[in-house]
Amino acid sequence: MCRMSLYPSLEDLKVDKVIKAQSQFVQTTTPALTQGPYQPVAAGLGTPGSSLYPNLQELGEYMGLNLNSDEVQKNLALVPMADSQQVAVPVGAGVAGMVRPVTGTDIGIRRAEIRQGLREIILCKDQDGKVGLRLREIDNGIFIQLVQANSPAALAGLRFGDQVLQINGQNCAGWSTDKAHKALKTAAEQRIELIVRDRPFQRTITMHKDSSGHVGFIYKSGRITSLVKDGSAARNGMLTDHYICEINGQNVIGLKDTQIKDILTTSPTTMTITIMPKFIYEHMLKKMSGGLLRSAMDHSVPEV
Repeated sequence: MCRMSLYPSLEDLKVDKVIKAQSQFVQTTTPALTQGPYQPVAAGLGTPGSSLYPNLQELGEYMGLNLNSDEVQKNLALVPMADSQQVAVPVGAGVAGMVRPVTGTDIGIRRAEIRQGLREIILCKDQDGKVGLRLREIDNGIFIQLVQANSPAALAGLRFGDQVLQINGQNCAGWSTDKAHKALKTAAEQRIELIVRDRPFQRTITMHKDSSGHVGFIYKSGRITSLVKDGSAARNGMLTDHYICEINGQNVIGLKDTQIKDILTTSPTTMTITIMPKFIYEHMLKKMSGGLLRSAMDHSVPEV
């Protein structure tokens, strides 16, 4: 059975295919060298007018990206091949072992990662006897509705949309919101054990800005309203009627559109957006005021 590679974005997949085509061409046409490393073919990936394999410059123009040789080469590694040759191939290490010739070592994708499996979180209450969480019951599960800035919950890395499976060994399935809050309130101050699953209602989309600095979506009040045809957002599966929850792992819920725009504008060329369907998002935040979300929610940049 053939094992297929995984990529953070369509741009990574396309560039990887071009590089693999180059590597195959080099291996079939270049004699083995008796000494010294093989020097990869320069930016054009072939002679002018060559149709033997795709041209990286043409691919960059097609996708609206600045795929200059330096930008791609810094995300590649030299891996030994047969006959003492070396060819440039994408680095496979990183988030879930994905191949990332364009995304590279971008830190935003690691900050935004939604990990599979469960994790244990140990909390202590603050001087006011609080942990900084608001919970919400949805479909017989308990979810984090708000993480207060600078609270024990924020410092422990909890995020909006995380599912709480257990509180101090008690299963939360079927609990009401009030019962979940009561369990936190009555818990000991020095140690509260939570079992958590990362944001099951959310997903991340990695995109790349074009030469004008855009990824190709329009939003209003944090909700995606339309997509630009052939933009990176549309290529990578962004959907309308979804809310932006995070940008490069930074929570933006409750922020004004102007504040979100500032974060998008100052974001690196590679950008990872975390989104949630409209009907779940609005149910999750039911009866929560925008002012409270803006002033109380943890909007800090997470550490990795």
